[in-house]
Amino acid sequence: MIYKFRIVLDTLDDVFRDIEIEESATLEDLHNSVTQAFGFDGTEMASFYLTDEEWNQGEEIVLFDMSEGMNSVRMMNETSLDSVVDEKNTKLIYVYDFFSMWTFYVELADVTEAEDGRDYPNLMFAHGQLPDSPPEKNFEAEETELEDEFGEDDVDFENLDDYDFDQNWN
Repeated sequence: MIYKFRIVLDTLDDVFRDIEIEESATLEDLHNSVTQAFGFDGTEMASFYLTDEEWNQGEEIVLFDMSEGMNSVRMMNETSLDSVVDEKNTKLIYVYDFFSMWTFYVELADVTEAEDGRDYPNLMFAHGQLPDSPPEKNFEAEETELEDEFGEDDVDFENLDDYDFDQNWN
């Protein structure tokens, strides 16, 4: 069987590639196809992440094992596509170059029979140009409410002289 993926760059502009690849291929094979399709040299660190329907990042599958034996990690070259993607689990997140954080949404669009005479992987369609630099990422923590000892929000830490601290420095 052949998996048809749409790989979309996380940017405001529409930049995506459609790739066909054999279901028995590894995630490393898909990594190589994605880097070629988007014009990367393929020498940077990269990872795939399992995800749910809402694109929440799950387990990491790495290109290179940097754990130095401390943790067991899943490797791209040891993980077949059909072991992580199927008709129920169709989405992955792909991050290329952890300094630049090129982030892509990878979604299984279709599963078909192989065509005679066609070589796989195959770049089926390319839309949009890769920008010169990756889109800016906004890392924001969830807002929490800070309350002081009287139940009031917005504790003012500007003037510490207003607070009575125990100065027992033994």
